[in-house]
Amino acid sequence: MKKLKNLLKITSLHSVILFFFLLTLVPFIWMVSTSLKPEEGIFALPPQLIPHPYTFQYYKDLFEKVRFLAFFGNSLFISVSITLLNLILNSLAAYAFAKHKFPGREKIFSLLLLTMMVPGQVCMMPVFLILKNMHLLNTFTGLILPGSTSVFGIFLMRQFMKGIPNEILESARMDGCGELRILWSIVLPLCRPALATMTIFTFMGAWNEFLWPLIIMTKESGYTLPVALANLNGQHNTEWGLLMSGSVIVILPILLLFVFMQRYFVKGMVLSGIKG
Repeated sequence: MKKLKNLLKITSLHSVILFFFLLTLVPFIWMVSTSLKPEEGIFALPPQLIPHPYTFQYYKDLFEKVRFLAFFGNSLFISVSITLLNLILNSLAAYAFAKHKFPGREKIFSLLLLTMMVPGQVCMMPVFLILKNMHLLNTFTGLILPGSTSVFGIFLMRQFMKGIPNEILESARMDGCGELRILWSIVLPLCRPALATMTIFTFMGAWNEFLWPLIIMTKESGYTLPVALANLNGQHNTEWGLLMSGSVIVILPILLLFVFMQRYFVKGMVLSGIKG
């Protein structure tokens, strides 16, 4: 009887998880389906989940008429640059907070954590004025610099690094290793799960960012994918097939990144959460 109850609980739990999984999957399936439908099939009644007939014309138009490849390159360059800078700068700061004692360390770190409570939109105007005075508007540098580091990334890496035994680092110092060599050769290889977690979060945030590129970039040549997609939504008419095909392409890099790094991502979230 007890085994039957446990089986029913597990089955019920899996059923609920499967239901919500399918519920979240429906918009994505509908988006892909709409991107493959001819114009008359998009608003057909009753709605068709499987397009018949199907067409790839919207994908062709996306790259021939909208210069989508250029916008894709802009987003990729900006997202990769922000991610690499975060991996480097956040790791350096986290190593200092986790493994080095200096006056005011805990107070400074607590102050950093408090800044996470400030909405990012509040800081946009001051950052915009700073970049304007530095003549960095309408430049990729102006897009990349404000996102080159994050308090969350520092916190994540610090939590993980605190779990690395100090004896390992002391042994390396006794062998004559400098701090950068210790960080590169010992600490970072042990922090691969946390690095993977930070990579996914940072790349997703930079790739999907809409408001900041919209504010900084006024020239079409510097548009990122979210801004370019928003421009497909016209004032009087929206080409839904073109918009859905662009949305599919925007989502694909995020899906691929998560698929290849999900093992490290899950491990990093678990381990960084339980370390003091």
